Amino acid sequence: MTKFLTTVAMMGALMVAAPVHADDLTDAVAADHGYILDLYKHLHENPELSFKEKNTAARLAKELSSLGFEVTERVGDDWVREKVLKDEGEILEDVGGYGIVAVMKNGEGPTVMLRADMDALPLEEKTGLPYSSTVVGQTHTGKDAPVMHACAHDSHVAILVGAARQLVERKDDWSGTLVLIGQPAEELGLGAIAMLEDGLYKKFPKPDYVLSTHTSGWAPAGKISYTSGYALANVDSVDITVKGIGAHGSAPHMGKDPIVIGAQIINALQTLVSREVNPLKAGVVTVGSFRAGFKHNIIPDEAKLQITVRSYDDDVRKTLLDGIERIAIAQALSAGLPEDLMPEIKMESDYTPSTYNDPEMTDRVMNAIGTSIGEDKVETQPPSMGGEDFSQFHRYDKDIKTLIFWTGGADAKAFQAAVDGKGPMPSGNHSPFFAPVPEPALKLGVQAMTAGTLELFNE
Repeated sequence: MTKFLTTVAMMGALMVAAPVHADDLTDAVAADHGYILDLYKHLHENPELSFKEKNTAARLAKELSSLGFEVTERVGDDWVREKVLKDEGEILEDVGGYGIVAVMKNGEGPTVMLRADMDALPLEEKTGLPYSSTVVGQTHTGKDAPVMHACAHDSHVAILVGAARQLVERKDDWSGTLVLIGQPAEELGLGAIAMLEDGLYKKFPKPDYVLSTHTSGWAPAGKISYTSGYALANVDSVDITVKGIGAHGSAPHMGKDPIVIGAQIINALQTLVSREVNPLKAGVVTVGSFRAGFKHNIIPDEAKLQITVRSYDDDVRKTLLDGIERIAIAQALSAGLPEDLMPEIKMESDYTPSTYNDPEMTDRVMNAIGTSIGEDKVETQPPSMGGEDFSQFHRYDKDIKTLIFWTGGADAKAFQAAVDGKGPMPSGNHSPFFAPVPEPALKLGVQAMTAGTLELFNE
């Protein structure tokens, strides 16, 4: 791992580059907005896919090093190469774990960690913006793909840098240890665990709090929203290969039809949430893909199902996963299939756990943010069945309190028109047409992260 250590020259650069100090955080963030906007546009034009964030990580390391942080690069690389890349070969030479950890000690006090994810999506941008991405790259498995920051991770990195600049300028206002991380591969659900398994909580100061924000295309720019308690879901993927005995379509009695068995599995799965989960708890079982056969008059010998499973509570997760396996086998047995033709059921071990926002931390941070930006700009929102590997920072050590909140990114007028039934809802995250309205999203994100962090240092 490479470490960037602060030098006298860097400190001289800091005196020039740091944002102008102002008692009013709103004014200070506004004064620094041009710098953060330029950084955001650069990142948007130069997106990188999961486990290929080499240049993004290098730029983040440079930004934080110039502010006086002790920066360590490629945190998570050993885990990624052992667990993800060991069998992929030479085509993945430039792939790895590009995690960034930056540490600044500023006297006695709590340790607060701020997290931003860095990776983009394999998607062709269609926003028409002057700083649109035209990048075509390769996934970590070597497949050619267009690349776009369709989930606003570029804004997350820019907000992290903006907050860092404000906090460095205000070192007299807080005491403790500030840890900033640039996380790779959130879109694969593997980047956080890669950094944790590589010693994030052992090699670096262990945080008391971890704070993050996510720019949302489903919330209007100029608003901050949050959920206390469970905010995002456990996300599991299940693949089922249903076996059968092939036959001619005119003689179904000569075979065992895996399409019929698969259809019965799908129907039976609908009873899991409705009849086996407490109605006061949440769960989702969705079959997103059902593929079988190649011709009208041939009964195939197998069918394939792909299922996404969502939950908050771990006991509900177990009920759903156990139920899927039980139902698949039961339907195969009811069709009279022999033991050697039972369904093959594969459940991904690297699932994304549910995200839990500590209620006490949430109250403190969101009250501080409301005081800073105006209480009318902060609102609650219901939990989502989406997933985020930010959850790993609490799951890995449950003594650590965590909070992720949402910074609105949608055009506020278009969003309100959609709410009023006078137009379509603006494109949200993971759409080729999505990009946040940069000025309000970046300014509010930086101010909220800064105000929330200062509150956590105020023990």
